[in-house]
Amino acid sequence: MSHSAQILNHLTKGPITAMDALNNYGCFRLAARINDLRMSGHQIHTEIANKDGKRYARYHLVEQKASDE
Repeated sequence: MSHSAQILNHLTKGPITAMDALNNYGCFRLAARINDLRMSGHQIHTEIANKDGKRYARYHLVEQKASDE
C-alpha cells in the first residue's frame, strides 16, 4: 500500500501528524503526501498546534455532507 493510501486510511479514522506518519508508516514527507491527496480531490484541513514551545501541523479529513437535492 502506498504512503498516500495509508495516510488517507489513517485520516478516515482521525487526525495525523508528521510524527504519526513517520512512526506508523515510515513516511518522512507527510506534507507532500497531503498535497497529493488534496490534488486528487480530498478536502483536508490543516491545524497548527503547539506543544512545549514547538509548532507542528495536524491534518484532518473534512467530511463532505451529501447535498440535499
